[in-house]
Amino acid sequence: MENMQEKMEQIAMEIILAAGDARIEANKALDAAESFDFVTADQCLQEARKNIVKAHNAQTDTMQKEIASEESFPTSILFNHAQDTLMTVMTEINMTERFIRMFRILDQKFSA
Repeated sequence: MENMQEKMEQIAMEIILAAGDARIEANKALDAAESFDFVTADQCLQEARKNIVKAHNAQTDTMQKEIASEESFPTSILFNHAQDTLMTVMTEINMTERFIRMFRILDQKFSA
């Protein structure tokens, strides 16, 4: 049981770290968009998406393994926190994408 708990903590940290990296890249994308540097914004957003997919895959794989094995994994506050972080950063990335679209529209209007 302790080995499984350690495994869950390891997966949780993987999710938290990848989601954190995604958040950093999303913030860099917003910073770039504020300067109307859309090339950098797009590159950072692409990195954010890669990291959030990595975090999401770790979560999904864990859930699928639990379903397939028909046994419950130990409850982990750290894993719950990881899932919360994942969902929050996914929302942040979605909002970042929308903000960048708005910056592009503003840039087009100012340039016209």
